[in-house]
Amino acid sequence: MAIPHHASRNFQTLLQAARNDDLALMECLDAETRELRYVLCAVGRDGEEFVFTPFGHLAPGNPFEAYLLPAEGGGFVSQE
Repeated sequence: MAIPHHASRNFQTLLQAARNDDLALMECLDAETRELRYVLCAVGRDGEEFVFTPFGHLAPGNPFEAYLLPAEGGGFVSQE
């Protein structure tokens, strides 16, 4: 499965922000569930104001239990 262009572009933006030390970890609330999230953001400037662009939140708990990784032959690795 190919990674979509917009995701690759966002990843490149995130890498550039990391190279420039323009990253922040912000405590936010999920807009739907109101659960506490720790959100990775790129930090920019708009004149004198800071602009925070969210890229995603950190996985709560054990991230190895939160995701299924891609398998070599296609599909995804089962956790069973």
